[in-house]
Amino acid sequence: MREMGNWREYQIERLANDREAAIDYLQLTLEEYLIDGDLPFFLMGLRTFVESQGGVSELSKRTNIAPEIFLEMLFSKNAPRLDMLRTMLNALECQLFVKPMTDTRANLETAD
Repeated sequence: MREMGNWREYQIERLANDREAAIDYLQLTLEEYLIDGDLPFFLMGLRTFVESQGGVSELSKRTNIAPEIFLEMLFSKNAPRLDMLRTMLNALECQLFVKPMTDTRANLETAD
């Protein structure tokens, strides 16, 4: 019998196998942050998403940015740019949202 991992490990595995669920998870995490401003919660959700998509090393390869820069961003207790962006958008009665850059369903349909 397989030993149960913790909830975060389960989430990472589940999101790694379902790109649409991963995008939805990140969107929900962002929406919660925009409502309550809980930056540590948002960063934890962002870390879970990044891990589910291959981790910091994969992100570093895709962007040619040193992994240390991403680690600093993901684990920093302060993210003034994100907080400032949230404040500015709230003042302008706007919000951010997450969506995939391509429609994965359309890609699947054209592959058939």
